[in-house]
Amino acid sequence: MYKLSIAFLTAVLLIGNANAQTNKPVTDTVRRLKEVTIKGYLSEQPLLSSPASVSVIGSSELKLQPDNSFIPALNTVPGIRAEERSPGSYRLSVRGSLLRSPFGVRNIKVYYDEIPLTDAGGNTYLNALDFNSIRSIEILKGPDGSLFGANTGGVVIFNPFSNIDSNSATVGITTGSYGLFHENVTVQNQTGKNQLGVNQAYQSYGGYREHSYMYRHFVNINDKLTYGQNNNELRALAFYSDLNYQTPGGLTLAQMEVNPRAARPATPAIGGAISQQIEIRQKMYFGGLVNEWHINNRFKNVATVFGNHVDFANPFITNYERRDEDTYGLRTYFEYSAVPQANFDWHLNLGVEWQQTNSDISNYDNNSGERGDRQAIDKLNTNQHFIFTRYAATIYKKLQLEAALSVNYFKFRFKNIYPFNEAGFSDKDFDAQLMPRLALSYLITDNFTWRASISRGYSSPTNLEIRPSSNIVNTMLNPQFGWNYETGFRWRTQDGKTWVDVSAFYYKLRNAIVARKQADETEYYVNAGGTTQPGVEVEFNSWLYSNGTGVINGVKFNTAYTFSKFKFDDYADAANNYSGNKLTGTPQRVVVSNVQILFQRNLYLFVQHNFTGAIPLNDANTVYAAKYHLLQARAGWQHTFGKTKLELFAGADNILNQKYSLGNDLNAIGNRYFNPAPLRNYSVGMNLGL
Repeated sequence: MYKLSIAFLTAVLLIGNANAQTNKPVTDTVRRLKEVTIKGYLSEQPLLSSPASVSVIGSSELKLQPDNSFIPALNTVPGIRAEERSPGSYRLSVRGSLLRSPFGVRNIKVYYDEIPLTDAGGNTYLNALDFNSIRSIEILKGPDGSLFGANTGGVVIFNPFSNIDSNSATVGITTGSYGLFHENVTVQNQTGKNQLGVNQAYQSYGGYREHSYMYRHFVNINDKLTYGQNNNELRALAFYSDLNYQTPGGLTLAQMEVNPRAARPATPAIGGAISQQIEIRQKMYFGGLVNEWHINNRFKNVATVFGNHVDFANPFITNYERRDEDTYGLRTYFEYSAVPQANFDWHLNLGVEWQQTNSDISNYDNNSGERGDRQAIDKLNTNQHFIFTRYAATIYKKLQLEAALSVNYFKFRFKNIYPFNEAGFSDKDFDAQLMPRLALSYLITDNFTWRASISRGYSSPTNLEIRPSSNIVNTMLNPQFGWNYETGFRWRTQDGKTWVDVSAFYYKLRNAIVARKQADETEYYVNAGGTTQPGVEVEFNSWLYSNGTGVINGVKFNTAYTFSKFKFDDYADAANNYSGNKLTGTPQRVVVSNVQILFQRNLYLFVQHNFTGAIPLNDANTVYAAKYHLLQARAGWQHTFGKTKLELFAGADNILNQKYSLGNDLNAIGNRYFNPAPLRNYSVGMNLGL
């Protein structure tokens, strides 16, 4: 099962070893790499000593990945499964949460800098973002509601700010198979203590399958002003995204084998994807202000105000859905630090986050992509807020202790406009929930750290689960929750060129929220039981060879291994008990490895391999998606003309021509599980920096 992965790793090690023997690096040129730090836990801290399971995708790693999708980059992190059922249709899970997400992002809290991208209703429009607008990504794995509110999977933080502190402009263009086109322009201006960044992007893609065309217009503006004697910061962030993508729909295995490029066909009872003109039309306006005020050298406050508006339309098989959503809120926290001492240091945080999302949800008959007669119209207003505190202490620069706690509140109000024309709102208020987290790490040596943690996850029903496509508001749905127990270690070499991060965890989820489908394919959600989720994650990266003077200057290797032995526990529907079955939608083993080879004359080669094991597609475990091996590559040349930097590159994806589905419809009606992904395809492009 792992033959290709092992062969890939062996080849890389042989390259590094051969070059190391012929071109021994000069000691003076070996420099310690810059230490990786994280900001997700309110205070910047070294990743090595953090008592949490955290992964960072930096700007250098992002630049090597295809710029038309976040999927390949996110999948380089162990424990992460990102999918794209059709171009523009993202799904993201951390440690096996796809069961709850027929589409979109649930169970996970997502931030754009300090601003929640996840709204009060629990929905995240991740597909609104353009890849080139993001400079780095932090992923905090495992439930962590102590600082970030309701989630049972983890937290993802997208950083849109660049570290460039001078005037610059970049232009990038990529074109490829199946009508792929992506362009972006970024302008960075530094005036005194003010840094302004503007990014514009447009992407279109004809798609591998019938009825899978997509386009996205995207513009974002980020401004950072440093002021005062204590280097305070005022940051303004805003973006506009106009996304439209067709959805070809799922196929049965027989249909996929006959013609994987076909859209879902019609049946005598229900129209097909083309006849019903199924698509998503999504516009999002997003903005906020973040003020980081260092009151003195021991006391600071970070305050955020934000808001967004989403205009969403979805002509679907059975109806035409419209949603108008307005979200506004604030997040603020204080940090008080100890007087610095040689053997003891501590920080205390206290904060609050509050959000309100007001939704107008309307469903109509779908007359071949046009809005028909009314089916149901509702107003749904959701409020979610929490108070949080954290105490972190470092003892003798070895032992790091953290204790954090939040109190979470969630409620919603709803009113039917059609057909019942209700006069007033009905309220549903959930009990307050405590979400604690205890964690510690110990620096055994300067380069080896052991860690352990225990945390409680809690996730309230989302707007799309409370009021699903069945058009009925479900007041009986309850939050899901669970406890996560985790341990692990990190190790690096003295020069920082080799890094190992290992995590082992045991997560027990109760009251799991899962989707059920009716005969007409409309959805509703129930609390079906629970899951037991033990797993192991390994992250390894190393500059196997560097500072070369021959043909090869350097070789860097990365690999991410995920083992997920997730099973249902006390899980059943009206007719069947699935306890003991494998968790739907989660492969047991995933290995993602890549190698970057730097040649003389500014040439580079990047190759990435993804092995994904078989995936159960229904709760009964009677249907599986076959395992697959994906191989992608990118070769490029970089050159500088004075102050102008030019990069030319060419890439290939699915080089092995695997027939697979990158995003399956779980528990699909009519056995339409599969959304075939493109076969071997190519791209070329250029980046120009001024």
